[in-house]
Amino acid sequence: MLPEPYRLHHRAEFSRTVRRGQRIGRRDLVVHALTHTYDDVADVDSLIRVGGPRFGLIVSKAVGNAVVRHRVARRLRHMCAQVVDELPAGTDVVIRALPGAATADSAELLRQLRSGLRKLGLRTAPEPALGRTPAGERR
Repeated sequence: MLPEPYRLHHRAEFSRTVRRGQRIGRRDLVVHALTHTYDDVADVDSLIRVGGPRFGLIVSKAVGNAVVRHRVARRLRHMCAQVVDELPAGTDVVIRALPGAATADSAELLRQLRSGLRKLGLRTAPEPALGRTPAGERR
């Protein structure tokens, strides 16, 4: 479960993130992200914000019936909880599930989410695997 301070609630927050933020598409997800700075004087909520990054989910009827949509949303919330420590504190992220998300496994969705966040410049590249140097040679 994603704790309360890490969720987007209001339509205005979703709209602002989707319209003013960056977007990257993946096979089963579209990731929208907006990083807030202290220079955003026009945004009142940026001054009273506390906590880390916030996440919002969009899972439309195109994904499937209610049971499938709720299953996809639960899986995405669990993935957001896994990547919350990897993002800057002032970031809003909206994840839009595409129809393929209903049949994709969780590991693939997590890989797509992390890949999208990395392409948007919000998280660093993964560390090299144990036993290998950055160039790929064995230690």
